[in-house]
Amino acid sequence: MARLKSPGHAQRFLSAHDQIATIFRPKRHRLSARSYRHARADAFSLWDDYVAELAA
Repeated sequence: MARLKSPGHAQRFLSAHDQIATIFRPKRHRLSARSYRHARADAFSLWDDYVAELAA
């Protein structure tokens, strides 16, 4: 709970963080370098689209 005020706050943060982190951390050991780069590029593209949608 480093620097978090309550267990509930920690749970909310970790719940959101887990969903986002999963997008940006594909299973590297199961992918070739080319597939890994493609998966990361797709993740950043999805994130850019999501942020743009929130900003609109």
